[in-house]
Amino acid sequence: MTATTPTLSALPLAIPSSDRLPELLAKITSREARVGVIGLGYVGLPLAVEFAQAGFRVTGFEVDGHRAAEINAGRSYIADVPSDVLAQQRGKGRLSATTDWAELADMDTISICVPTPLRKTKDPDLSFILQAAERVQATLRPGQLIVLESTTYPGTTDEVVLPMLNRNGWQAGRDFFLAFSPERVDPGNAEFQTGNIPKVVGGVTAACGQAAQALYGACVERVLVVSNAQTAEMAKLLENTFRNVNIALVNEMALLCRELGLNVWEVIDAAATKPFGFMRFQPGPGLGGHCIPIDPVYLSWKARAEGFEPRLIEVAQQINSKMPEHVVSRVAAALNDQGKALRQARVHVLGVAYKRDVSDMRESPALDILHLLKKHQAVVSYSDPWVPQLREPGLEMDAQPLSALQQADCAVLVTDHAAFDYRQIASDARLIVDTRNAFRGIRSPKIYAL
Repeated sequence: MTATTPTLSALPLAIPSSDRLPELLAKITSREARVGVIGLGYVGLPLAVEFAQAGFRVTGFEVDGHRAAEINAGRSYIADVPSDVLAQQRGKGRLSATTDWAELADMDTISICVPTPLRKTKDPDLSFILQAAERVQATLRPGQLIVLESTTYPGTTDEVVLPMLNRNGWQAGRDFFLAFSPERVDPGNAEFQTGNIPKVVGGVTAACGQAAQALYGACVERVLVVSNAQTAEMAKLLENTFRNVNIALVNEMALLCRELGLNVWEVIDAAATKPFGFMRFQPGPGLGGHCIPIDPVYLSWKARAEGFEPRLIEVAQQINSKMPEHVVSRVAAALNDQGKALRQARVHVLGVAYKRDVSDMRESPALDILHLLKKHQAVVSYSDPWVPQLREPGLEMDAQPLSALQQADCAVLVTDHAAFDYRQIASDARLIVDTRNAFRGIRSPKIYAL
């Protein structure tokens, strides 16, 4: 699939001459280019399959030998990638996985899709990017295109990755090509997946941007080229900081409505009837996933490094990070209304994944809620059809059947999975704290809203 790719920059990008660029573009157009993807998780595996479906021979690189073996056996461990689709591409010889990093030398393009977590000090942890870049540098050959997809602060591609690849004296845009293209994966979203989500690309030179544009235009419906890698990096942080700030606003509105005796969900429904100037956001128990809780911290860190105080961003972080405490306070208040204390109360959590209908536990607010409940000496259990076991430090437990909530003093709906029968839960539970408005339409004095 070839895309028509509009350019975001105000002026057309001037493409400097490069002996290597025409050869690479020809390989991409003919599908002769060998495509490598480093990191086969929620971002890398769907991308690798998309490239394979577009006709490329794709090799995925993994540090986890079990993951590589599963892919080579035609089995997917990512819900958004059906095993039959993966097996089909394996059968056509278009997709394989390896732990042999020497094979990077055989690739014409390499997309880096590795995690970018936070350190305990809340500073960016670029260790996975550094490891990937070191492995690429060790096998770098003329004409290769390297694209960083991992979310990071503006300047990482130019200030961290580029110097590592320039060690041999080669020049980006002439001897090799380097770009940034932020991942936009939304696990569990059936409507928007890798192939139909617009792709932003920014090269460290115009030729690098053109190479990345050609690569992603071969498998993504729309590619937007920005003027440089820093702009692409910043665009990704803006996307998720926008969500973070607006979720913080609606979470604070939920707390205020509680004080005023108002139903925040009714308030949101009313406001959402305005056909312009309003975008609906939902309050909840806190933020989860790899992006929204973490990306604003990367942006704040970069802002402070430049002497800029990101006050709104940091206040939003504080509001959202306090939501698990608010949930536990609602549990305590609900129990108190029943003449029970939180201490030694049996509290059953419904849903521990960070969002509905996925198994992803990264930064899930349910973990904070469970830890806080245990800190208050409650006896905790949980049900989640997507997460059969919890093996977090201090939270080693197995999922219980939904019938377990019949013995609980209070059930807490944290993740509103579609598989839950909410009317049955409302009938079986003695007391419910609903953090997602999942029980809307069910009137009962035993259901407490956020």
